[in-house]
Amino acid sequence: MIIVKVGKDKNIEKALKQYKSKIIKTRQMSELVNRKEFVKTSVKKRNVLNKAKYVQKMYKSNKD
Repeated sequence: MIIVKVGKDKNIEKALKQYKSKIIKTRQMSELVNRKEFVKTSVKKRNVLNKAKYVQKMYKSNKD
């Protein structure tokens, strides 16, 4: 759980900005998006392999 303390003399906008930056740094939103629906492990592995192939292809094309 992310906690942002707001004092009596602090601004709410700054607290919201801190909260948003903490969510981005902890990658909480991306985790929620990924957990919206179940993905089989075989599909996860396939996606990782496809991403690796893509990166290798891009690296090879940039090298030429």
